[in-house]
Amino acid sequence: MTQLVVDRPAPQRQALWRDFDRCYRAVTARDARFDGQFITAVRTTGIYCRPSCPALTPLARNVEFFPTAAAAQAAGFRACRRCLPDAVPGSPEWNLRADLAARAMRLIADGIVEREGVSGLASRLGYSERQLGRVLTTELGAGPLALARAHRAHAARLLIEVSPLSFSDIAFAAGFASVRQFNATVRDVFATTPSQMRETALRREGATLDPGAESSGPSKSLRLSLRLPFRRPFDAAGVLAFLSDRAIEGVETWSEEDGYARTLRLPLGSGVVRLSAADDHIRCSLRLSEVGDVSSAVARVRRMLDLDADPIAVDDVLGADPLLVPSVAAVPGIRVPGAADAHELVVRAMLGQQVTVAAARTAAGKLVAALGEPLPDTPGAEPAMLFPTAKAIAEHGAEILRGPARRISSIVGVTAALASGELDLHVGRDPDELRADLLAQPGIGPWTADYVQMRVLGSPDVLLTGDFGLRNGAKTIGFPHDPTGLTERMQALRPWRSYACMHLWRSAPKQNGKAS
Repeated sequence: MTQLVVDRPAPQRQALWRDFDRCYRAVTARDARFDGQFITAVRTTGIYCRPSCPALTPLARNVEFFPTAAAAQAAGFRACRRCLPDAVPGSPEWNLRADLAARAMRLIADGIVEREGVSGLASRLGYSERQLGRVLTTELGAGPLALARAHRAHAARLLIEVSPLSFSDIAFAAGFASVRQFNATVRDVFATTPSQMRETALRREGATLDPGAESSGPSKSLRLSLRLPFRRPFDAAGVLAFLSDRAIEGVETWSEEDGYARTLRLPLGSGVVRLSAADDHIRCSLRLSEVGDVSSAVARVRRMLDLDADPIAVDDVLGADPLLVPSVAAVPGIRVPGAADAHELVVRAMLGQQVTVAAARTAAGKLVAALGEPLPDTPGAEPAMLFPTAKAIAEHGAEILRGPARRISSIVGVTAALASGELDLHVGRDPDELRADLLAQPGIGPWTADYVQMRVLGSPDVLLTGDFGLRNGAKTIGFPHDPTGLTERMQALRPWRSYACMHLWRSAPKQNGKAS
């Protein structure tokens, strides 16, 4: 199959937080679209806020802007208790950019520093600890330990406000080394104690503690109900439909009443997440076997729904194309669904090569039924199987998989490489290096490698010209539908061609492309 993929350099532009005038205009307008994209710190009060904070606008001479909450904390500022600057969508920069700082932020959000330390983070990124610290301090205003500390503080605030867990349990769940460290960080970051923070949350309108949290020693199960924020507009129906259309029996479920649910294989244990849309947030119900997986589970769900995207920036570019105007108007805020598990996504993509979505679902369902791991004590309405590990598929996949012998051999070979670590796949990978590593695997071609980039790394500028469904959609709305013509025509849509792909898939007469 003909495949043409052009180079995708990261956009070169000044970091938003360095543009004082633009940031101050956003603060003056209390523009919520910029929440999470930079931090506003006020020297006279020692407080940092989100741009849309409802407090009186500070004088420009008293304001300082930072790229991250960690940078503001390192400079001696504390979080505003009125606007809760960490309770907003994350910066879209971490997906738009593919540099070291962005890749590090994705791994820090997944809890790597808490589990493996700064040395583990540096090793995964291929840098020394010293190099990593120097780059992060220059780009983000804080080193890896400070960034991880801010991440732990956010996780702690979340658990304090929505769960009835004891504070010692929360300290463990958020990744703190001790209760003393937990208490000190909460006081430093929020200028309050955990008890006062919980009391304030209970007084806030509509706030309740989730009674489902269970406590049974240092390793404990937990149920939480969370509200995940996003930037508007947000095509919640579209992203949930994409996931539900590809739902694998046993691993995922979907219903109009209860929404989308799936099992999660997490660093410390397992879990189940259920998602449904509300007007201004995503309702997220989590059931986790280990409380220490809260941050990782939330980070994966946010990537899976592309909640940190900047829809205004995307729609401004795509909506300027005359052929996409009707689609952008009909579906504002379209998202590119991410992956809950990188290894799982690779297998699903390979199963989906040159077959329909329905056929790929059937093949994946048989694999799950034979090699998946059942979750204990699962209520009847929840999915109850974990997708098989790469090791299980490598060892037994040849006995279960059906189809061309060459494809079966390829899937077994790729999963063996994943299981051994020969093929390293995580959200902190450099996109170009990962693509090269994937293409070096027998049975993985350009479509699969780019599809993995799009969904695992959240790369915003992938163009899948080899996808039949996408080319059918291009033909339907008047784009060229040959790979060369389509590539040339979509150059003007950079750096958002992944989002353009979603519009073309939606425009196809039938969703029969190789989108697994």
